Amino acid sequence: MTSASPTARLHNLSIAVTSIEDDKNLLEKAAKLAEALQLHQISPLDQKNYTLLLVYTEKGLQIQLKEDRKQKRAVTLLVDFLSNALTYRRQHGGGIKQALARAVGIKSGIRPTVIDATAGLGKDSFLLASLGCKVTMIERSPLLAALLNDALERAAISDELDSGLISRLTLLQGDAAEILNRNWEVTKVKPDTVYLDPMYPHNRKSALNRQEMRIIRKLVGDDDDADKLLKAALHHAGKRVVVKRPKGAPLLGDQSPTHVISMKNSRYDVYMI
Repeated sequence: MTSASPTARLHNLSIAVTSIEDDKNLLEKAAKLAEALQLHQISPLDQKNYTLLLVYTEKGLQIQLKEDRKQKRAVTLLVDFLSNALTYRRQHGGGIKQALARAVGIKSGIRPTVIDATAGLGKDSFLLASLGCKVTMIERSPLLAALLNDALERAAISDELDSGLISRLTLLQGDAAEILNRNWEVTKVKPDTVYLDPMYPHNRKSALNRQEMRIIRKLVGDDDDADKLLKAALHHAGKRVVVKRPKGAPLLGDQSPTHVISMKNSRYDVYMI
């Protein structure tokens, strides 16, 4: 976890760390996270004075956002690798024949190493790990990285998952292009696949208007540097780069892919190295 303050990208939101109640274990977790992120730890009674909170609850770490102090209910965000939706997709999503698996290069007997350079909520990383890939998640927002780390810790002690699944997931926090460069300088090993799913400017009808996406946009914006990240990915990937795009969206960086895997509402642009 980074020690740098995450507030620079957050449009002057007032941020703090707390727990939902005076539970000793939750308070200790809140204290450690507040120190790591250089944020204030506050009492549960002081929550009304802040617009964005990282809150430890019985279900896990949540981000709660109140854009208006008159807003009665906060918008909440929680990463849960044990959710019903992810469990269903893991069990019934089509296995290695699903579009995501084919895009990153999974085949019978072949499980590529993957860097998910825009991890976000980690859903695609988790699904790739469930199919047998070793996946490194990179998330530049320290707050989203905190949610991912908490979700990994909870999943690791769950009886519902094969212990090997979570061991195939690694989380790094920071700028993905810089991490790709540093990884090569240190290890001289290229990942088979670099996967990108950058935020895309949306309109009022977009699915990105969901509540969870409102928080993500507050934290990371619209990934205006995605073109730069694509160049770094193409330079450092061993076999391919995969870019997920909404249906009808322009090519990232105006670069034509080797081939495209189309779905109902989105597509995978695949760049073979």
